[in-house]
Amino acid sequence: MRPFFFVFALLFFCALSLPAQQKGTFRKLTNAEKNLTVYEKDPSAHAVVLYERGNNYFKVVNRHIRLIKEYHVKIKILDEKGFDHGTVEIPLYHNNALAEKVTALKAVTHNGNTQYNVLPSEIFENDHSERWRVKTFTFPKMQKGSILEYSYTITTPYDFNFNGWDFQGSIPKIYSEFNAKIPGNWVYNRSLRGSLELDVNDAHIQKGCFTIEGYPKAADCEVLKYTMKDIPAFKEEKEFMLSPENYRSRLDFELSQYNKLDGTTNKYTKSWKDVDREFRSDKDIGRQLAKKGFFERHVPEKLLIEGDELTRAKSIFEFVQQHYTWNEQYSSYGKARVKEAFDTGKGNAWEINMSLINLLNAANIPTNLMLLSTRKKGLPTKIHPVMSNFNYVVAKTEIDGKSYLLDATDKYMPFGFLPFRALNHYGRVMDFKNDSYWYDIKPQTKNRYQVRAQIKFNPEENKAVGVFDAVSTGYNAINMHKTLNEKSEEEYLDSVEEEISGNFAITSYELVKQRTDKQGVSQRFKFEIEDVLNGDMAYVNPFFIRFFDKNPFQLEERNYPIDFGHPRKYRYQIILTIPDGYVIQELPENKSIALGDTLATLKFYSTGNTSQISFSFELSLNSSYFNEKDYQALKSLFNEAVDIQKNSLVVLKKKTAQP
Repeated sequence: MRPFFFVFALLFFCALSLPAQQKGTFRKLTNAEKNLTVYEKDPSAHAVVLYERGNNYFKVVNRHIRLIKEYHVKIKILDEKGFDHGTVEIPLYHNNALAEKVTALKAVTHNGNTQYNVLPSEIFENDHSERWRVKTFTFPKMQKGSILEYSYTITTPYDFNFNGWDFQGSIPKIYSEFNAKIPGNWVYNRSLRGSLELDVNDAHIQKGCFTIEGYPKAADCEVLKYTMKDIPAFKEEKEFMLSPENYRSRLDFELSQYNKLDGTTNKYTKSWKDVDREFRSDKDIGRQLAKKGFFERHVPEKLLIEGDELTRAKSIFEFVQQHYTWNEQYSSYGKARVKEAFDTGKGNAWEINMSLINLLNAANIPTNLMLLSTRKKGLPTKIHPVMSNFNYVVAKTEIDGKSYLLDATDKYMPFGFLPFRALNHYGRVMDFKNDSYWYDIKPQTKNRYQVRAQIKFNPEENKAVGVFDAVSTGYNAINMHKTLNEKSEEEYLDSVEEEISGNFAITSYELVKQRTDKQGVSQRFKFEIEDVLNGDMAYVNPFFIRFFDKNPFQLEERNYPIDFGHPRKYRYQIILTIPDGYVIQELPENKSIALGDTLATLKFYSTGNTSQISFSFELSLNSSYFNEKDYQALKSLFNEAVDIQKNSLVVLKKKTAQP
């Protein structure tokens, strides 16, 4: 019987639920549901979840425990844009002979008092990947005002099938309910993500709730019920945010401890000391980081001995960058082979950066592995080790009292920079000689895009000629290097011209190589602009290059932080030479705005005399992270920045001829 109970324990790792009180009967609609035309709490919503409930429990089938998952939902379509929610996909996992199955699938479109069923012939199942199949159907006869209702049951042998409950989704929900029934032998860590609070948070003990044939003693259970009402939609702004999983309101469970019926205990939540000990002996981590001898035999000896520590570290870093081609795979804990990766010159992020760590240690530069999560995956929890939180590794070293984080997967990355995908606040440094520890990721601060320009007008030919220097530093330089490498010079210059409005043409271009390296790119452009002076009054916008065509922040409100990844600075300076026969009639208004003391600033100044006009624009985002309470102020700041670039007109007036 022991293997039987071992399977049982694993299945409960995911979380258990039992039927809640019946609150939504299939095919039964209330008058309020039928008559709803606009969701007043979010008038912009195209659809709204009227009701959803999960009803999960375990059932013994032929001496095997199976997790039974029942789901029921009703969705109101408020306009045609809500039709996207009329196609449903149910993912199903399978492995060899074990497969998840869907039964009791019912789906109906309610149009007033008329109902249209989804027929069995309209339900399709297709392979999505090697291990996943997807059952799909689309509701028939959808129209504005339809209520889409469906329910189904999944029977699964897999414990990982259940990974929590999403209270918040892409559309608002009026009511969402989650129930759980957990035998007292199991102790769970549970956490509620996001900023929303539960309306019902109920837990009580039920005596003798679960029995299994052959075991006389029944387990007591903790019975849980969680609900939320009036849940706002989670609205993503794809720019300047970390993974939505950090902020979307959901309930997570994680098994901490299993107290067996024989009195012994299995602990599933480990301490970092446990993880440190396992890492030292693990063949995929500890052993992969103990390959100094292999690398010493396969790289030039001078690479490891010539120069001081910083010189050697930079040489090794560049060697690894050039030797490997990243296969764009992150890999994960437990899957890395550095020797094979070195021999082929290709590898995932773990293999490349663990090779870098081996080489730095071979050069007597003490270096540790740092575990982290990429921006798209989410922030790892600091409460206790959850190894599935981590999907990336970098190298952490210290030279002459200064710490460096290194990632050799990107051939354009300067020494001491991390790729943008890895700028995710913090990671865990695995110091095998001491204890592991959390370490904050501090992005490079000198990331600037600066344009300096001069323009002269030729009234006789009705055109302007000029020159501008574009200087990119830090992450801006990295992105520019990639652009210049991916495009021919002609393609690149065409793209620059396309981004500039008006009759703008580049007449010559130079990459200023003496002022260009990995951390900086300097370019010089000469150009002409046709049709700039017409009539007695000339209206000139000095911003022929704009950093933002529109405000990237468009939400009415944002309930999660703004994360730029790294600080940014945009600077634009231009001198206009006033053409003969013209005088200044009007200059744009000067502006200076600050968010907080120094978090973000916007400055715009113009000065003029009889011969020329000077303009200076600077937008400084001095922090990479802004709290959600700063959203409206930041949105307003960007509105001003966009407005300045689009609408700052200089009015030049033709002089009146003297009698």
